[in-house]
Amino acid sequence: MPLDNLSLPPILEGVNTEELLDYIRGGQVWMVNGRQRNGVILCKPFHTEFAGPGAAIGGHLDLDCQGVIPMGKLSLVRPNSSPERQNAYLIRRQWIKLTQQVTDKSLPLQRAQMILTQFETYFDQNTIACIPDEAFALMVGVLPYTVRLARRKPGKLTTKVKS
Repeated sequence: MPLDNLSLPPILEGVNTEELLDYIRGGQVWMVNGRQRNGVILCKPFHTEFAGPGAAIGGHLDLDCQGVIPMGKLSLVRPNSSPERQNAYLIRRQWIKLTQQVTDKSLPLQRAQMILTQFETYFDQNTIACIPDEAFALMVGVLPYTVRLARRKPGKLTTKVKS
């Protein structure tokens, strides 16, 4: 059910994930605020996508979105013009291309390590730790177990043996 454009706020901040999902699936195009380190992982039926600062979300792109994981202090703004909206779509495409460069690696553990490294250069360790392994796994086509292995620090590999 599309939300009435006149009743939509110009900026979305501090909304819970259910409300955020309603806004994203509501048919209106939003942009991740490009003035701060924030973004959102969009959970689709068979994969996840990251939309970072400046990227368009919502509209027809994300009608199939089933869940969201906000990163940083998420702030969404409505584009004010058609050129601003078009630029936001181009930025969304750039974020997708960045993820594709990671998925081009053939080894699953390498893909998991690379996506974690990408996010660690942009977000703090506490933010990354809160993201489920499944979200990263669905972003780069690996099993959640592979992401768990990639999160472990070298030398910290321990094996539990039942006695």
